[in-house]
Amino acid sequence: MKAFSIVLSVVVGFLLIVQNPLNAARGPKIGFILSTMQEERYQRDKRVFEETVKKLGGEVVFASCNNSEQTQAAEVDNLLSQGVQVLVIQPVNGDTASAFVNQAKEDGVAVVDYDRLIKNVPIDAYVTEDSNRVGELQAEAAARFTKGKGNYVILMGQAGHSVAEARTAGVLKVLKNYPEIKIVVKQYHQGWSPNLAMQTTENALTQHKNNIQAVLANNSGMAHGAVQALEEQKLTNKVFIAGADADLAAIRDIVVGKQQFEVFISIHDMAQKAAETAMAIAQKKQFHFDSEVFNGHSKIKTINTPVFAVDKEQIESRIIKTGFHTREAVYGKTAQLK
Repeated sequence: MKAFSIVLSVVVGFLLIVQNPLNAARGPKIGFILSTMQEERYQRDKRVFEETVKKLGGEVVFASCNNSEQTQAAEVDNLLSQGVQVLVIQPVNGDTASAFVNQAKEDGVAVVDYDRLIKNVPIDAYVTEDSNRVGELQAEAAARFTKGKGNYVILMGQAGHSVAEARTAGVLKVLKNYPEIKIVVKQYHQGWSPNLAMQTTENALTQHKNNIQAVLANNSGMAHGAVQALEEQKLTNKVFIAGADADLAAIRDIVVGKQQFEVFISIHDMAQKAAETAMAIAQKKQFHFDSEVFNGHSKIKTINTPVFAVDKEQIESRIIKTGFHTREAVYGKTAQLK
């Protein structure tokens, strides 16, 4: 009788656990690793990604890496140990991040490559922008501003980043059509550092006795570094400056004439599509892709997000009306006049 009571208690307890909604199986657990939170845009990547996964019934385990490969290795270990079903990763270095993909695959975890291409490994999906087009838009605008001639500085992101390479390739593709444009500096910058970009611009100005007509930066932060260097020489609004990502500081620089051009990448679309793709993979569903990109190992299903030119005339339509930045954030106390 006593044995029967024990068995009955165990069965009843089990049924109560199963029937309790709080103990019901949760939705898919998605790991999301960004290379950094240094630039303003990454707050948006994180927020949109987490909101989308939550809306679709999943949960996110998030990490960022301060542009450190060693930190990223530790965070991959951490997220895999927490049982994520899909790992969405923006690599610090697209060449060496292949080890993280292999590690995830050994644990049976799918991998979605975010923003920058990871090379020579099988990847389940790649969500990115048209990075070549970013560079093309910058160079086309610069050539118009400088009338197809002059000394140019190209501020590249971190070596090993596919985005830095592709944006620069887009710039070079356009500039090769202008024989009177001379690229006097083309330099990588560790961690996409605005301070290092400022130093590169200062050195270029010194070396060429301020005879610089355009500075094309792979992102907004480095463009702002160039603005700071040009301010010291009272050259803002005389030297063309272009960036990409449409960070608030860059848009404000355009408003006051310190910078001329930005490329707006639809971060909302990129993060949302990455989240939707990860959830579809976790739930064994099909997902839409736009093209296939060869990464040295195989053709990877690729989801592209749009990019747009932004100068002072496009701020209203591209930045404010889309909700990317508020009118007050862009114009401050004069917002009501715009």
